[in-house]
Amino acid sequence: MKKQYGPVLAAVALLGLLAAGCNSTQKETEIFREYDLNQPEKFNLPESLFEVSGIAFDKGQSDTIYAIQDEDGKLFRLAWDVPKQQHAKFGKKGDYEDVSIINDRAYVLKSNGTIYTFPMAEAVFEEPEGVSEVKGILPKGEYEGMYGDEGTGELFVICKNCADDNSKNSVSGYILKTGPDSVIAESGKFAINVDEIKAITGKVARGFRPSGIARNPITKEWYIISAVNKLMVVTDRQWRVKDAHHLNSNMFIQPEGIAFDNAGNLYISNEGDDLFSGNVLKFRKSGQ
Repeated sequence: MKKQYGPVLAAVALLGLLAAGCNSTQKETEIFREYDLNQPEKFNLPESLFEVSGIAFDKGQSDTIYAIQDEDGKLFRLAWDVPKQQHAKFGKKGDYEDVSIINDRAYVLKSNGTIYTFPMAEAVFEEPEGVSEVKGILPKGEYEGMYGDEGTGELFVICKNCADDNSKNSVSGYILKTGPDSVIAESGKFAINVDEIKAITGKVARGFRPSGIARNPITKEWYIISAVNKLMVVTDRQWRVKDAHHLNSNMFIQPEGIAFDNAGNLYISNEGDDLFSGNVLKFRKSGQ
């Protein structure tokens, strides 16, 4: 009589797959226990920010949200859950992707790598004065994410699609040093190893294409989001990948902007679609 090993082997294989899945999920959510990504506070933005593409706080103060959208050259400012907003028009229509504030100056990133900058004192006027347009400081490519470090005066700009990158293997970033007025100079580079992301999440379809970047003020870790991949990646200070988390597409419609306030609370902005308005999701740091 032949022994029937088939069902037993199948059961063992299934248990192995389930265990692997549990281990993957456990690994993927290790960092994110600090933030419950299923329980946000949501601020539906006014129609003028339907295509919100970047958000920032001035010195980490969450009383005012600064935001841009990717069609009009306007810097918007508004309070949480207050639809009324004001804006400063700094440029013509274009593809604007992110905003940072350093030492009382606003810096706005255009998708081609051009950076606009002007004093924050001018951000209260509809037509701000002293706007400078800085071209050619970044290599040719497509950029969507930028973070400004108040302490060092540096801007960290990450590629979404740059000619020198193969986004299935590595994604480049550039460090720019800001100075008085509109002075900006290149001061360094960094890179994200996509294989380190794959080791956590498995295949990264279409390559890793970041849409936003911010640094956690408490842990100093880097948080990088990708609307294309519906993914959030966390790295240490040396850009080594520590964790990655798939974002629920029902909640994160098109995550383009990311920021932290001084308390370490996490904010992610989403462009709208046919059914939903643009929004900002707030995730309180555990214990807040």
